[in-house]
Parts: sequence; C-alpha cells; structure tokens
Amino acid sequence: MLLTPILSHFLYKYRVWKEIKTEAITGEKLKYFSKLHKKKRHTPVMAGILIWVVVAIITLLFNYSRSQTLLPLFTLISVAILGLVDDYVNVRGVGGIKGINWKKKMIWLIILGAIGAWWFYDKLGWNTIHIPGIGLYTIGWWYIPLFIFIFISSANAVNITDGLDGLAGGLLSIAFGAFSIIAMVQGNLGLALFCGTVVGAVLAYTWFNIFPARFFMGDTGSLALGATLGVVAMLTNSVIVLIIIGIVFFLELASSALQIFSKKVFKKKIFLSAPMHHHFEAIGWPETKVTMRLWVIGSVAAVIGLAIALIGRG
Repeated sequence: MLLTPILSHFLYKYRVWKEIKTEAITGEKLKYFSKLHKKKRHTPVMAGILIWVVVAIITLLFNYSRSQTLLPLFTLISVAILGLVDDYVNVRGVGGIKGINWKKKMIWLIILGAIGAWWFYDKLGWNTIHIPGIGLYTIGWWYIPLFIFIFISSANAVNITDGLDGLAGGLLSIAFGAFSIIAMVQGNLGLALFCGTVVGAVLAYTWFNIFPARFFMGDTGSLALGATLGVVAMLTNSVIVLIIIGIVFFLELASSALQIFSKKVFKKKIFLSAPMHHHFEAIGWPETKVTMRLWVIGSVAAVIGLAIALIGRG
C-alpha cells in the first residue's frame, strides 16, 4: 500500500500504457471491445511488479519453508519476467509489435511448465492425483503432461480474466485465500503463509485497481499469478478442487476458446465479445456490475471447493 503511490507516479510519468487491442486473435476488428475500453487507453500497466516483488521479498525475508515455497516462488518470478518482457514490448512498441507473439509466449510457458513438471515428477517423486472422496490415484508419467496443462491453463485463464477493473484481483484474492486454508489444514504452514502473502499483496493492488482503476497488473501480474495458482494446486494435490475454486477463471478461458473455435469452424460468433465478461458488457451490464457479480460467483465457488477439499481429504 505504501509503495503503490511511488510505483504509480513512475508508471504515469513514463507513460507505461498499452495499445488498446483493435483486432481479435482471429484477425477481425474488435467492435465491442474497442468501443467499451477506449477510455482506458492511458491507464498504465506493469503494476503486477508490485505484487510479485513484495511477495518475493517477504517470503525470502521471513524464510518460509524452502521445500514448500521454492517452486511457487520460482514460478511467480520466472513467469512474471516473461510477462514483464511482453508488457514492455507492447508499451514501447518494439519493432511495431504489440506484445510478444502468442505462439512464442506459449512456447515459453510450456518450457517453464516442463521444468516444474520434471521437478515434481523426477525430484519429488510425485505421480498421483487426489480425487476428493476417493483418495490418491496413480497416473505415472502422465503426471508430467497434466502438470504442464494445469500450469498453462491456469496462467492463461487468469490472464484472460484480467480485463475489467478489480476483476482478476478480487478473484485471485479469493482463490489464494482458499488454498491458504487448504495448505494450513494439510500442515503445509510455509505454503499457507506464502498464499497468505500473495493475498495481502493482491489486495493492496486491488485497492487501487477497483473502478476506476489507477493502473493494471499487466501480464507480469496475471500470467505469473495464474501459473503460481496452478502450481499451488499441484503442491496441495488439489487439482480437481482448483477447477471449482477457480471456476470463473476457467469459464472465461472456455468462453474465449469456444468463440475462437466457432469463428474458425462455423464462421459465427457465440458471444458478442469474448471472454464472457466483455459479452456481459456488450449486452449492457455496467462494468462494476459484471465485476461484482463474478466476485460473488467466485466466492461461492471457493467455499464449495474448500468444503469439498476438506471433507474429501480421506
């Protein structure tokens, strides 16, 4: 909270704002998005720096259990650097490019996810998933592609959700709060404290990101926090529960995927604008109404997911 005014001063001073997207990933003009968000043209990004730097400093300063925090902290910092480069390229328009090409970004995410998967499978010997109410289920080497899939999906889901003032920040606080409780119940105090630290940093950011936003977290925040959420779910062996706790994130991801598929295959749009929060805007919902209703859904889903995780530990 204390560092935010300093960071926002420099972000505005050096005009650290992105170009508003005018074309969809499929190539056509973005009719609704451009109209609804042109007023945000001069809102700076990269505020995610505040989140991951503060989390890293506090985690290292208080020396949380290294065995429990090394992987999520590595994920947070490494993916944050990837997102930071993407934000910088977009802001400065290096070579006229608006951000890193999505294919190149995906390759880097696969590489980072593969490093984490190898560490879990080879170094830690993890090859099981927990199904609530049933118990552990051995999947052998399939653990590696599963880890990479969760890593990439979670990163992109949060990244896509970060499109309205306060939306991603509120939902991330809820999700990491739920996983902090799960880790605590499992006896993973270091991981629980790490998740709590993320919640605190994200809430400080969200205080200034609530409508009208002073700044946005950018890819250096959303990609990193999404990937870290996936790793935390794997560390607590709660990947099934992640889908419930993070239901809004994955609905947002699914809505974008369905929109792209429909346009490429059937040449028709399912939503007026994707992801789904933009569709709700397009049909006339005020931005704040969309955000707060999705917060409500995220809160209910987190409670349900938390109950399933705790009751179904077995």
